[in-house]
Amino acid sequence: MDLGSIIGVVLGLALIGGSILLEGSILTFYNLPSILIVIGGTIAGLFVAYPMNKVKAAFNVAQKAFKGGSINYQESINQIVEIANVARREGLLALEEAASKIDDDFLKKGIMLIVDGTDPELVRNILETELAFIDERHGEGRSIFDALGAFAPAFGMIGTLIGLINMLQSLEDPTSVGPKMSVALITTFYGAVLANLVFIPIATKLKLRSKEEMLIKEVMVEGLLSIQAGENPRIIEVKLESFLPPSMRKGLEDSSEGAEG
Repeated sequence: MDLGSIIGVVLGLALIGGSILLEGSILTFYNLPSILIVIGGTIAGLFVAYPMNKVKAAFNVAQKAFKGGSINYQESINQIVEIANVARREGLLALEEAASKIDDDFLKKGIMLIVDGTDPELVRNILETELAFIDERHGEGRSIFDALGAFAPAFGMIGTLIGLINMLQSLEDPTSVGPKMSVALITTFYGAVLANLVFIPIATKLKLRSKEEMLIKEVMVEGLLSIQAGENPRIIEVKLESFLPPSMRKGLEDSSEGAEG
């Protein structure tokens, strides 16, 4: 579980709730019609914009935003270097046994293409095509939450307009104008909170997760092609480190120095 995401949502709600309590009552901000307009309208808009199977998949996609931990680049690079050592000692055909012990389907697929003697250029094309479709699927998941982030404030504004219309119809009673104006604005409040505390942050987190996954898969592609070309495992390690920021690269160098020691 990603504690940062949980802490962010809880902290945001706590600070908003605390600010409300400092000036009044939390019950002042409860209005059932406003909740129905914002949540119901947002969900309805999502059903109109996306097929049912995409909407169902959105719940599974959302889980990725709350999964803890980042990708372990060091572990992945060490795994590729280990595969390179096997290929150097025993030949490319020996990688078939090594592939059976690998959990990552993308890496396993690349290894089996090499074992089958596939042309290096074709290996690259196949893996890069798969990367493109992975990125497209990730983009679809993000777009759902981007859409939710746009729908929620929009339906909040619709609820406000409904409230204002009801208010204007009862202007002959000045005592009702204030309460009805308050209710009208609550709907916009709901839409803004949902969009900026839930939907848009989830879309941003999913984009970050996608970039991390695409980066490690690009590292795998380069590593597999280097193995197929028969390059030295140490050269492969240095090449793969170049994909990473200097801070991560330094961690890899430290681990290599520790292993040598």
